[in-house]
Amino acid sequence: MTDEHPTREKWLHAYDNMMDRVKTAFEEAEESTLPVLRKFIQKARDTTVELEELTRDEAEKVSMYLQRDIEDAGKHLAETGHELGDWLRFDVDLVEDRLLDILYRVADHTKLEIQQFEHDIEEGPAWNTGEITGPGTLVCETCGALMRFHATGEIPACPDCGHTVFHRQTKPEAHA
Repeated sequence: MTDEHPTREKWLHAYDNMMDRVKTAFEEAEESTLPVLRKFIQKARDTTVELEELTRDEAEKVSMYLQRDIEDAGKHLAETGHELGDWLRFDVDLVEDRLLDILYRVADHTKLEIQQFEHDIEEGPAWNTGEITGPGTLVCETCGALMRFHATGEIPACPDCGHTVFHRQTKPEAHA
């Protein structure tokens, strides 16, 4: 086993812990705006560093991944009016109820603020090999292959073509 595996496991655990902290902060907040969301993510990041769960640099990376996923989910909810399950793009029953509840609560609070961000590209932000992502389906930018994440995980290279850049699938798959 390499030294990389324990680090990634630590990051996966930290992602879920940060998501829990952001959810708790949102539940206690009176106002749910995008700047407040970013503040809560920064607080969750700082707490992670204070508890020595991650180094400052590691926590910064994981908090960026978390913010990207939350904002993308909120954007999807705002633009489509669909359920969070459509953003995840697979059978929601397979997702742990706890994580789905957290994602839904946090994403729902941000959907109005996300509507104001017209500068986002149509497909949303890029997801890259080596980053951490929450549950959902990513599409390879090169060959269109789908990778489904049923839990928080590290993004590998595309299993079909080996490329490393993806976007989140938000449109339903056509069934043959």
